[in-house]
Parts: sequence; C-alpha cells; structure tokens
Amino acid sequence: MNKQKIRVGFIGLNPDSHWAAAAHLPALRSLADDFEIVGVANRSYESSKKTAGALNLPHAFENTQSLVSSTEIDLVVVTVKVPYHFELVSAALNASKHVFCEWPLGNGVEEARKLAELASQKGVIAAIGTQMRHAPEVTYLKQLISDGYVGKVLSTTLIGAGGSWGNETTEDHYYLYDQANGATLQAIPLAHTLAGLTEVLGSIDQLSTRMLTQFDQVRIIDTGDLKRKNTQDQLLIHGTLKGGAALSVHYRGGITRGTNLLWEINGTEGDLQVTGDNGHGQIVQLTIKGAKGEEKELKTLTPPASVYNGWPSFSGARNVGHLYALIAEDIRTGSRKAPDFQDGVVLHELIDRIEKSSHNKN
Repeated sequence: MNKQKIRVGFIGLNPDSHWAAAAHLPALRSLADDFEIVGVANRSYESSKKTAGALNLPHAFENTQSLVSSTEIDLVVVTVKVPYHFELVSAALNASKHVFCEWPLGNGVEEARKLAELASQKGVIAAIGTQMRHAPEVTYLKQLISDGYVGKVLSTTLIGAGGSWGNETTEDHYYLYDQANGATLQAIPLAHTLAGLTEVLGSIDQLSTRMLTQFDQVRIIDTGDLKRKNTQDQLLIHGTLKGGAALSVHYRGGITRGTNLLWEINGTEGDLQVTGDNGHGQIVQLTIKGAKGEEKELKTLTPPASVYNGWPSFSGARNVGHLYALIAEDIRTGSRKAPDFQDGVVLHELIDRIEKSSHNKN
C-alpha cells in the first residue's frame, strides 16, 4: 500500500476562526502520517496568503481554479457556506481531484444529485462530512444494539436544540435565517443527527412532519438591528423506522435551559439514553447511559479508551478525524468506507421528504 502523504488543499480556511480551523486542522494533525496540508484558496488572494503564512503552507492560491488545477493537490476540502458548494465541488471534480465536502452537499437535493453523478463519472473519492456516523459513541451504540443490549427496538425519541434559528444571531450567521441559502434547522443539525440515528437504527420508513415559525424576525446581536427571518424554528416528526420501531423527533431553534440533545432508544430488554449540550450530534460530546434486564436505573456506558487515544480532545475534531482516516484508506485502496456523495443524496432526499410532508399540511 502506498504510504505517500495525501496532499490537501483547502477552499475556505482561516487559522483563527470558524469550523475548518477548529475541527479539520486538529483532525489532520492527528493523521500526520497520512495527510499534509499544502495549500489554500480563500475568497481573496490576500486572505489565502495570510492563512498560508500563519500555517506555514507552501502554496497560497490566487483563486479556487488554480488550486483544483494544481498538480500539488490530491484532495480538495471544501469548507465554505452551502450556496457555494455546487460551484466549487464541481470545479474540483472536473479537475479529477478527490473531494471532501462539508455537509450539506448541495443547496437542495437536485444539486446533490448532480454532484453525486459527476463524482461517479470521474471515479474519484468524494466524501461528505456527515461525521456523526463515525463518532466513537455512535460506533459504540451501534455495537450495543447489534449485541442485543435493548433486545428488539420498539421506539426511539430524539429532541434537539439547534443553537441558531431562534430569535437572535450574529451578523456572520444571519445567512442561516434565509431558506434560499440551504442552511436551515432541518438541513444542518437535524440532518447531521439523523445521519447518526439511522447509522445505529436503520433508515426511516414512514414519516409525517410539522414545521412551525415562532419568530419572523431575528435580532442581530452585533448591531441590535431586527432583520427578516423566513426559516422554521420548530420541527416535529413522527413515523416509523424500516424495522417497525416508532420514531418521534422534535428539533427547535435556539438553546434551552433543559437538555439540548436527548436521544432515547427503548427495547424489549433494555433502554439507552444519549445526551449532549446541543442538538448538533456531529459536534457535541455525547454521553451514553443504559439499563437492561433487572436493572432499574440508567448507568453510564463508556466506549473503550482506545477509540479516544491519539485523537483530538474536541469531539467535533475527533469525529472528523475518524472520517479522514476512512478517506485515506479509500484513496489508497479503492475501498468505499467513508460516507460518499451518494450517501449525501440519500440524506438530502430524507430532508426533502421531511420538508414536503410539512408543506402538504399547510
């Protein structure tokens, strides 16, 4: 197996802010034998040069086309806002580069389908950032279910708070409050967490949805201004999983004073409870409790220490790191272990079903 380092080029990387710096950089540093970050292309050439200088990268690209065309880049990582994904990912694929794109893949299901088709035509590794699927806690949960910890799964309940999509935000995050940008409550925190839920329990069969808006304006914290908001901030789903278990979901905007992520799995032999500080299951540190058989109270269940050793302490970076490890294996061996663009299409189609189910009731 070829162990030459995979050369990474970022589209959208600032060393002192945002998700890419907080999660992708430490994830890749934990896999230094597999990856080397060699270049960046940001919105402006000045920004690219600033990032390259701060991170000691050999290449600051003048624009994204020069990055994706470069023979110095093997893997293009796209970490910009959703409306720009289609154009940038298309450019990388058309240059026959491997791609890792943050979720959502596209601004809606049609863009996702087009990108998945293009990736298939090019025959490259095209990974999507639904990293909750490979969080150590989710892998552990999946094993518990497979080992029969709860027996037959009867029902699952998921409650989550999105953090954003309430009645206030910062100027930088105001784009989340316009449905046209494809970065809604259902498209980001709910979709990420449903990717983890379905990884453990299987796909969703029937569903019925209600989506509500409690606030039609949002206050911009930076300035105190009130701006229009057209995204929903309350989302209710009930339905069934393919295996027949009942499903209940409630996602809400903002953060509450209660439990901001509560996922329960109830079965004939036992129960499992997963909690976190917010409804972004892909980022938050998850705590698992369970009880089975004659046990009357839930007790903490901890994955083996080996799944944490050598990985970043921040759960979001750790989860992304596990995904990068799969990408490295896929690039080197031709396997398809990392979530790919077709997996992204399946998740986009689920969110599309959720939205259409609610629209049909209005």
